[in-house]
Amino acid sequence: MDTSEDEDFVEDDRGQSIPPTEAIAMLYQLEFQVLTKFYQHILALVFATKEINEDPKILPNVSLGFHIYDSYYDATMSYRTTLDLLFKAQIFLPNYKCGIQKNIIGVIGGLSSDTSLRMADILTLYKIPQISYGSFEPTEDERTHFPSFYRMVPNEAFQYQGIIQLLLHFKWKWVGFITSNDDGGEHFLQAMEPLLSQNGICPAFIGIVPEAFSLFKLESIFSDMLMNIPNFMEKKVNAFVIYGETASILWLANILWVTTTWIPLSDFKYKGEISAGKVWITMAQIDFIFLAIQRNWDIQMFHGALSFSIHSNELAGFQKFLQVINPSGIKGDGFIKDFWEQAFDCTFLLNSSIPTEDSKLCTGEEKLEKLPGPFFEMSMTGHAYSIYNTVYAIAHALHSMFYSKAKYRAKKDAGRVSLLNVNPWQRISFNNSAGDEVVFNENGELAAGFDITNLVTFPNNSYVRIKVGRLNPQEPLSEEVTIDAKKIKWHRNFTQVPPISLCNDNCHPGFSIEKIEREKFCCYNCIACPEGMVSELEDTDKCVSCPEDQFPNRSKDKCIPKLKNFLSFVEPLGIVLTFLALFFSLMTVLVLGIFLKHRDTPIVKANNRNLTYVLLVSLLLCFLCSLLFLGQPTKVTCFLRQTVFSIIFSTAVSSVLAKTVTVVVAFMASKPGNVFRKWMGKRLAHSIVISCSLVQVFINAVWLGTSPPFPDLDMHSVKGKIIVECNEGMVAFFYCVLSYMGLLAFISFTVAFLARKLPDSFNEAKFITFSMLVFCSVWLSFVPTYLSTRGKDTVAVEIFSILASSAGLLGCIFLPKCYIIMMRPDMNTRDQLIRKKH
Repeated sequence: MDTSEDEDFVEDDRGQSIPPTEAIAMLYQLEFQVLTKFYQHILALVFATKEINEDPKILPNVSLGFHIYDSYYDATMSYRTTLDLLFKAQIFLPNYKCGIQKNIIGVIGGLSSDTSLRMADILTLYKIPQISYGSFEPTEDERTHFPSFYRMVPNEAFQYQGIIQLLLHFKWKWVGFITSNDDGGEHFLQAMEPLLSQNGICPAFIGIVPEAFSLFKLESIFSDMLMNIPNFMEKKVNAFVIYGETASILWLANILWVTTTWIPLSDFKYKGEISAGKVWITMAQIDFIFLAIQRNWDIQMFHGALSFSIHSNELAGFQKFLQVINPSGIKGDGFIKDFWEQAFDCTFLLNSSIPTEDSKLCTGEEKLEKLPGPFFEMSMTGHAYSIYNTVYAIAHALHSMFYSKAKYRAKKDAGRVSLLNVNPWQRISFNNSAGDEVVFNENGELAAGFDITNLVTFPNNSYVRIKVGRLNPQEPLSEEVTIDAKKIKWHRNFTQVPPISLCNDNCHPGFSIEKIEREKFCCYNCIACPEGMVSELEDTDKCVSCPEDQFPNRSKDKCIPKLKNFLSFVEPLGIVLTFLALFFSLMTVLVLGIFLKHRDTPIVKANNRNLTYVLLVSLLLCFLCSLLFLGQPTKVTCFLRQTVFSIIFSTAVSSVLAKTVTVVVAFMASKPGNVFRKWMGKRLAHSIVISCSLVQVFINAVWLGTSPPFPDLDMHSVKGKIIVECNEGMVAFFYCVLSYMGLLAFISFTVAFLARKLPDSFNEAKFITFSMLVFCSVWLSFVPTYLSTRGKDTVAVEIFSILASSAGLLGCIFLPKCYIIMMRPDMNTRDQLIRKKH
């Protein structure tokens, strides 16, 4: 076929090219097509009525019958047929019962929410019970305006929260929505908007299903489809929520069919991209259905769909009932021939005319089980199950009316039951033949939840529904939805399962969300957490700080405990300092032993040997007290270490000062008539040692009495570590202690420096001068180093200062004397002691 350059073409089922406008016209002849799948609803009504009439336990001697009316999805027809049901005999006279009386005990309908409410407007006036088997949104004052209105389905609002829980379960945050263009669709969007926002979910787009295709011009229909096609091609959107009725599936199927069968054009780039697969999430009132003209369409486009379904169960005898259905075996069924022709794509002979080559003859022997799922299902659908239970609910209510003497009385007129004034029913509860409990709650709704089913399709266009979860409103909010993800069969073209439906990749732990201006909140950038902060979950709005005793790891995705930082005995630096302290202590003991062994020699007796013993013992204790600074600080060690060290060290320096003063006084007293002669002896030296030490004792006593040191934890000075230290309390006292020792050392240095050249072979002043020089150098360098370090480094600096200054005193003062005692005994004589220096 030749085509012009200005007109695009599609291929029909036989591979022939047809103009797209003609194709659209073919697809939307809804009012001339029978929805063959809904024929099961009629059969469920017939099957339930048949069971009840054959059961002697329910309504004995009473037979149920039914009339079926079509609303044609039209408001006017819905009202008219409802009035026809009540009043029409031969002519239509509203509010007049002419001719044969109709004993209507209840009305079942409809699948559409609009149809149900239009019927309720009239039926409520006459207090005739109506039970709807389709799910739709409840109104706040529904029980007030429609007291005789009941629903054989749970409240639709439960599905809204179920959708949110389902999306959150699979972490789908960028979701497409398809909804009907009516009050129900508007209510759905209004109800979902706050739920989506509260849970961080964004609608990527909202597709509106046209309310009536036939009212559109073909060009408008074509334009509407082209406008929506790009939304389904969006690769970031893999999850779609469909709200409405079966027409929504038909509309969607048309778009997908046009998309996947379009001949590639220069200005149309979407051909075949839908094959990547999508996840369709449908509500309970939606069924997967095709029209007869869509026979050769592929149901696998919906493979992997997830649906909230009305609970159904297989009924004993229903399968057998379906298997014997045929056009010749049922009398009074005005639907079966139309159903049969469109379901099996055949025609019945009329007037013995011979069928044409393009048509197939219906034999009536075709089997329903051979039909694909979109046209008819042998297993009972949720809506058919609801109709079955509805018939039984009416029968049980009527049964109670006949046999409850307290509320109802049966009246007989001419051998038949007269019209009863049916008031709104009390709460009905019964178990059906499948063993399921059927009970209405106080709002006239079925007190139950929804099944979550997964649609699994096959190449022959058949499918099965697999139950993969449950929506139970009676459970806590976090447990309302249970899903067994292992049972779900996803679309075959998904490269990752479960599929991802996000505007952008998740912000991994260690990153936080940064909003993008003018974009929906589901679209954002990911920025690394600032220094010192973490985010442990995906898509965190902001990073948080770790607790004080923890710090971020390198990836900033979790907090890890900080390591306690103190100078322990077992680490290398602690071992070295411990060894030095013990080594110098041993040297001090060795020197003390030498001096005690040679205590009667002139060099030991010179310069007051008692002061020498005091100094050596003080140095020994100084070396040992440095061990108090090692290990984890405790209350005892913090309380003792600075105090013990300062008092002992002050005693040692006081002893050095006393020895220096003794040298000076001894030289001065050697002159005849000098006033210092009366100060000669041990009295002066002991007084100096005791008085100077007592001043340090007093400072420490005030310190400990007002603000003593205590163990403390420094969480912030060193990254990733908790510094376990001794808080010095009032730091001013600590510096007073150091300052006082420095003052004693400076006085000792000054006096020793002045006395260094006095004529005496065993004059210690020169050695004391050098030792005090070492002492002052060590402690002057200690202060800035102490202030600039943290943690165990600070402790190490103080231990090193104690050991260095103490070792300086030991080495500078006693090493020369030990050399003379041990190596040069010839110099350790009285003659050498009294010899004048020339």
